[in-house]
Amino acid sequence: MSHEMSSPAAVAAALVAMMATPAFATDYVQAPGSTLVFASQYDGETFTGSFPGFATKLSFDPAHLADAKLDVTIPLANAKTGNADRDSTLQEADFFNVAKFAQAQYSASKFRALGGNQYAADGTLSLRGVSKPVTLTFTWTPGTQPVLAGKATVKRLDFGVGGGDWADTASIPNEVAISTKVVLQPAK
Repeated sequence: MSHEMSSPAAVAAALVAMMATPAFATDYVQAPGSTLVFASQYDGETFTGSFPGFATKLSFDPAHLADAKLDVTIPLANAKTGNADRDSTLQEADFFNVAKFAQAQYSASKFRALGGNQYAADGTLSLRGVSKPVTLTFTWTPGTQPVLAGKATVKRLDFGVGGGDWADTASIPNEVAISTKVVLQPAK
């Protein structure tokens, strides 16, 4: 150890420098290979759909959950279910009403550790001009491109999705299952 580093002033300066650098969550952006999927039923037949073009920003460090933040922007006009008639119906006023509400937004800043690599984000989904709490439970796989794999349940009628003639939950259940796999990379 050199004489310069062992002086009390040098040690004090080094300690002050370390204390002045708080631990921050790492900022990530969505990378290719990410998916956002929903599943529901119509007259007893299960169907799935996806939201291509969604975008995720995440600040996350499992050791510092108080600093975590998640923001997801979901363009609604791109919703795809593999059925052209159903896709066009989803864009209409009774469902996503994309002419008036082009996108949905999910934001969370309250995170909980559930044990192992499992976490919950207690956030707010804004859809069709309505904002309601939605919890996303997810696993976190660290690495050079970390992966957040999550699930949530959204009650469509809380947001007015599938109103009017479509409000009957015998035809379309109220609960819609959402699942996502977000591949992340450090934000530039």
